[in-house]
Amino acid sequence: MSILSRKRRSAPTIHGFVAPGFEGVRQAFEANFTERRELGAAFCVHLDGEVVVDLWGGTADPTTGRAWREDTPMVVFSATKGLAAMRMLQLTEQGVFDPDQPVAEYWPGFAQQGKEAITGRMILNHRAGLSYLDDPLSIHDFADPTGKVAAALARQRPHWAPDSDQGYAACSYGAYVGELHRRLTGESLGTAFRQHVAEPLGLDTWIGAPPEAIGRAARLVPVGPREVATRHLPTLLTRRNHEGRLFRRIVQSKHLVRRAFVNPDMGGFEAVNDPRVIGYELPWMGALTTARSLSRAYAAMVGPVDGVQLVHDDSLAALKPRQTWSVRDRVLQKPVGWSQGFLKEEARLFSPNPHSFGHAGAGGSVGWVDPDRRLSMGYVMNRMDWRIRSPRALALAHATYAAAT
Repeated sequence: MSILSRKRRSAPTIHGFVAPGFEGVRQAFEANFTERRELGAAFCVHLDGEVVVDLWGGTADPTTGRAWREDTPMVVFSATKGLAAMRMLQLTEQGVFDPDQPVAEYWPGFAQQGKEAITGRMILNHRAGLSYLDDPLSIHDFADPTGKVAAALARQRPHWAPDSDQGYAACSYGAYVGELHRRLTGESLGTAFRQHVAEPLGLDTWIGAPPEAIGRAARLVPVGPREVATRHLPTLLTRRNHEGRLFRRIVQSKHLVRRAFVNPDMGGFEAVNDPRVIGYELPWMGALTTARSLSRAYAAMVGPVDGVQLVHDDSLAALKPRQTWSVRDRVLQKPVGWSQGFLKEEARLFSPNPHSFGHAGAGGSVGWVDPDRRLSMGYVMNRMDWRIRSPRALALAHATYAAAT
């Protein structure tokens, strides 16, 4: 039987542990393999700064049969945006970055094409009208983002009046935040993340990974032709849900939804299996991390982890309420909001607590934290899901809350 068969499969050996009371999380993790076509994955939960769930299993690379190991990292797509937001929050706390100042105060060349009054908060919260770029870019242009990329960002015009509406900047978010970070500090965001977040916490997390980490990364398996035929097309043609609205707009060549996702050109999701791409600093989709490190980073935002806390409690207060919310985001076509770059989701999804925040990524990966419970979680996997929010990630989140109550 194929490793990607749609039939019910036996679970692979599940490694790791769960603390007493969290056995249901292990059951949900195993069910992802037997019922939801998981290929390889890891899931970790911290509670009050301590690990209570640390699980991994399955196949990291289906082309070789390499098993998923304790230290197998995976590209987490837009979960990267939450890591970038951590670094920007640190700069805010240090007084280096005021999110309510015009970006042009830090980056004079930004003040053109109607962008003079756009603030950092508008960019972080997807309200700047910059959800896509008009200048065509390649992912390989980000080998040096200070040239062609920076010029394209500066001359871009907003596509609606800034701060009048919300539209998810799927790709342009990271390009703007990366350039803004460089203007503020003189350092790339990936370098600073390593120095000020990853190294103090001992994380296996990189925005621009080194060869050693790339060599042990899991291999991405995109949605296959059968799933496109049986899932994507019926949803696109007939369903009046979030995915149906999104897919119908993605296939329209000039629609802003499509433009938000296709520039810079990646050449397909398989690009993240290219070591060159994983080595680029792509602050919107390129982070390489383990589930354990993703959960640990969020745990250290809301309390000390082995003596390290990334930001002070006062800095978290601004993240608890929704800073922006739309019942139908222009791009994602669903109810969603943000607080200084962190995703604020519907209560029925990752957490019932509206104070919680984090960021999900294409295909299913997610890093999330509940600041009131001091409960964080990280999930990484290599077989992508076709839905906006993967049922595999949701099953793990719901099992975690059931165990923690």
